Amino acid sequence: MAERLVIIGNGMAPGRMLEHLFEAAPGQFDVTIFNAEPRVNYNRLMLSPVLSGEKTYEDIITHGDDWYAANNVTLHKSSPVTLIDREARRVVSTNGIVADYDKLVIATGSSPFIPPVPGHQLPGVVTYRDLDDVDKMLAAGKGCKVVVIGGGLLGLEAAAGLKMQGMDVTVLHLMPTLMERQLDPAAGYLLERAFKDRGISVITKANTKQVLGTDRVEGVELNDGTIIDCSMVVMAVGIRPASGLAKAAGLAVNRGIVVDDQLRTDDPHVFALGECAEHRGTCYGLVAPLYEMGEVLAKTLAGQTSAYQGSVTSTKLKVTGIDLFSAGDFGEAEDREEVVLRDASAGVYKRLVIKDDRIIGAVLYGETSDGPWYFDLLRRGVDTREMRDTLIFGQAYQGGAALDPMAAVAALPDEAEICGCNGVCKGKITGAITGKGLNTLDGVRAHTKASASCGSCTHLVEQLLHVTLGDAYNPAAVQPMCPCTEYGHDDVRRLIIAKGLKSIPAVMQELEWKTSCGCAKCRPALNYYLVSDWPGEYEDDGQSRFINERVHANIQKDGTYSVVPRMWGGMTNPKELRAIADVADKFAIPAVKVTGGQRIDLLGVKKEDLPLVWADLNAAGMVSGAAYAKGLRTVKTCVGSDWCRFGTQDSTGLGIRLEKFMWGSWTPAKVKLAVSGCPRNCAEATCKDIGVICVDSGYDIHFAGAAGLDIKGTEVLCHADTEDEALEIIVALTQLYREQGRYLERIYKWAKRVGTPSILANVVTDKERRRHYYERFVYSQTFAQIDPWEERVNGKDAHEFAAMAEFGMPVAAE
Repeated sequence: MAERLVIIGNGMAPGRMLEHLFEAAPGQFDVTIFNAEPRVNYNRLMLSPVLSGEKTYEDIITHGDDWYAANNVTLHKSSPVTLIDREARRVVSTNGIVADYDKLVIATGSSPFIPPVPGHQLPGVVTYRDLDDVDKMLAAGKGCKVVVIGGGLLGLEAAAGLKMQGMDVTVLHLMPTLMERQLDPAAGYLLERAFKDRGISVITKANTKQVLGTDRVEGVELNDGTIIDCSMVVMAVGIRPASGLAKAAGLAVNRGIVVDDQLRTDDPHVFALGECAEHRGTCYGLVAPLYEMGEVLAKTLAGQTSAYQGSVTSTKLKVTGIDLFSAGDFGEAEDREEVVLRDASAGVYKRLVIKDDRIIGAVLYGETSDGPWYFDLLRRGVDTREMRDTLIFGQAYQGGAALDPMAAVAALPDEAEICGCNGVCKGKITGAITGKGLNTLDGVRAHTKASASCGSCTHLVEQLLHVTLGDAYNPAAVQPMCPCTEYGHDDVRRLIIAKGLKSIPAVMQELEWKTSCGCAKCRPALNYYLVSDWPGEYEDDGQSRFINERVHANIQKDGTYSVVPRMWGGMTNPKELRAIADVADKFAIPAVKVTGGQRIDLLGVKKEDLPLVWADLNAAGMVSGAAYAKGLRTVKTCVGSDWCRFGTQDSTGLGIRLEKFMWGSWTPAKVKLAVSGCPRNCAEATCKDIGVICVDSGYDIHFAGAAGLDIKGTEVLCHADTEDEALEIIVALTQLYREQGRYLERIYKWAKRVGTPSILANVVTDKERRRHYYERFVYSQTFAQIDPWEERVNGKDAHEFAAMAEFGMPVAAE
């Protein structure tokens, strides 16, 4: 019979512990988790990119609802525990949920420390610890004046994120230099200068006297009388272990919950993990020690021998454009030496602190690629005498000259940490590459989480792929989007949102394009990303589209064009057919063809005749069929229950509804839908981008099919009971694709890249998230559902359709 394991807290430490536990002892425990937050486990290290707009909550989820279901974990959301009854081995939550345990893990994390200055309880004073805090800060809106109290890691990340959201930010720090616990004064100076260069005011040696205001925050007063006007104050001065629940239960508590090397408290049935735990007199607030604790506790619970020996920690600041690494002890003492490298022109500062020929501290600013190597030397206590002359220049220079960087990463030991955000070492990455047959960066991210958070270790992961696979590794998977830039599609999309870039010139300037105007690869991609990301704010740039999208018709090999009017769900009527016939006669159109998408194609239309053809078709109530577009093309249907004796649902009606709802939307590549009224599948829904098979109980939704250069059957996404539910799921799926897809990437390729579990989590499992994507699509459609044919009939882009002028031979003057 499985043991009952109850976990109080659902942060990163217990999440990682459970991953190890399920791997080491599958089925040994029935797990119940009580989470104070109303959501699943997410990566708190990535709150800063969420605050800045570089990522969304969905991007930082570690374990979605499907993960808990797959592992038979009972997760109680919004259920903080208020009582631990150790005698009965039972916990009770604030909303009355009771759970008995055989083993209990307390992982309550930490609480932000708020200085008890006058005014600290005013509305507008917020902390920075979880997603709710981020939402409160973002609610303040662009232009808000903000004071961040605390120039440590969290305070600076908050300040940078708020500035990227368009707020006026001032940082107050009590000590003479920023991040004084992690940086020496020289690096602290460089960091302060970098923040000031970003337009963030920094005041050091600033002692806060009070927060001003009557009904809400109006400003901050310092001890020297300085007053700073603001409407929001972010407290980021430190954290304290959340040990109150354990103390009330009678467990041993000092600063944190006292644990031994197996993370066991003084009650043999109770363990503590993460920021709330105190091990050998130390409480840790960084993620690497928490992950190491989690691995030890998982082995302990599984009955294996393991011991936590404490951790050496390193720090990286997660602010785009600021490279900073710190590890160990960098204080001055007589028995220590230091090696320093400064390059003022490049903004680089490196300092190594050495004792007994071993590195005990390292500070890197501006160039941090050797951080993992220095950290590995520090952790292992490596004697550096033989490399002393070149040590400061990094791993690649050992031996007196620059070496192949691949040789440097190959030389790292398996236990060397590569990804600090997720605590992933080299051996885990190379083991996954060989053991699971991984050959792409996305594959490594999916299976190990390395490079999946802040991305600063991406180059190391790519090098490991190259070292492990040799010529079998295809670096094309991580190439820039075109020769004009070093950025890939995903980074460009991320930075467009993060930096609020709303024009192609702005993107090229801020992201340092190598060319003045871009090229035929990047301009159409940038135009799509801006249209998709800023509906209603960005004006579509026609000159950044290919000819077919520019003139809203498909060019043929003889220079004429084809015109395909939209026929909703493949349905038409005599009025429309007469209009098509009349247009064909009137403009001597040489070919009229029925398409595979249940529409009619008029082939051979002269370019200058296009507006006149469209005008006649518009008069019959017809709009552009977008047969040329990277957008919704067709929704193919069968006759369904209206006429077919096998039809189970109104497939035609649903197809018409979907097409009328979704037409006009731009997508990374063309999108084709189909709705079949029964499993006989006459509409061929199982080879479309999105397909629906109607059944007696509702609608089976398929996706990621292909029937062109690639032939691929669809995957089953889910079942919907009602037509309304089917519509919402399909629309949310399309919007997720619009936001995540790379330009020209079809749905089936996107799905393979991001993984079906991720798509399920966003549009099926989590109904709130699904609604979020659905509403984003609905909003964008308010700007998209304008018939381009009608616009051009009324004169828009008239120059595109004017006939070329003809010039005869000039006549010589007499």
